[in-house]
Parts: sequence; structure tokens; C-alpha cells
Amino acid sequence: MFHNSFIKSVVAIALSLPLVASTGYGTLAQAEDDTDSETDTGPVTFTLINKTSRDLIEFYASPPSTDDWEENILDGKVLPPGGEAKVTIDDRRPDCRYDFKGVLAAAEDGSVGEGALIQTGINVCEDPTYEYYEN
Repeated sequence: MFHNSFIKSVVAIALSLPLVASTGYGTLAQAEDDTDSETDTGPVTFTLINKTSRDLIEFYASPPSTDDWEENILDGKVLPPGGEAKVTIDDRRPDCRYDFKGVLAAAEDGSVGEGALIQTGINVCEDPTYEYYEN
């Protein structure tokens, strides 16, 4: 009786081993994939320089994969021509590419009204400064 029971247990264990090994490998591979896909750059900090001829009155950043703009980074402040501002984006994206939208005030002489410039696919990790130009 003991012998027959022992053999059944050994067979059951032997049949379950490949299943356990396969499951363990699949979990390991999944964990490695998750680590790669969720790697983030942490906070991204750069200096924004207004290289336009007008005041920059609003500035927005957004991942290229979305059509929605985040909050105004300048938060009510005005960046005059030649002015600089330190910008930190802490959205934990896996890359440093952003679309930027700047709203420029009307020209003092009235020749140009208020308007927005959009620049896309900018990698802010390549350079610690980002110069915002008129097209």
C-alpha cells in the first residue's frame, strides 16, 4: 500500500514540475519586460529662454502622444524677450520628448496680435536649455 501511494505521489510531482518551471520562467520574463517599459527619467529640469521679440505669457508642455495641454507652467508670470525661467516637469515619462505651446503677447506696436506657437517632439534631456523661437 505504501509503495503504491509513494509511486503515485512521485508521478504527480514529476508531472507538475514542468508546469511550475514554465510558470516561473514566464513570471521572470514578464518582470523583466515591466522593468524596461516602466523606466522613467525622473524629474526633467531645463532652462527656458524666451528668444522671441514678445512677452511669453503662457507656456505649456505635453507628451507628444496626447492632444491635451497640461497646466500653464508660467502660472501667471510673464517671461520677457531674453528672459529665462527654470522649468521642472515631474511626470515620470520614460523619455524626455515633449510638445510645447507658448502664448505670446501682442506686439507693443500693434503689428501682431496675441498668438500661440507650438513646437513638437522636443527632447529636453539633450540640452539643459531650451530656447523658444518665433517661426
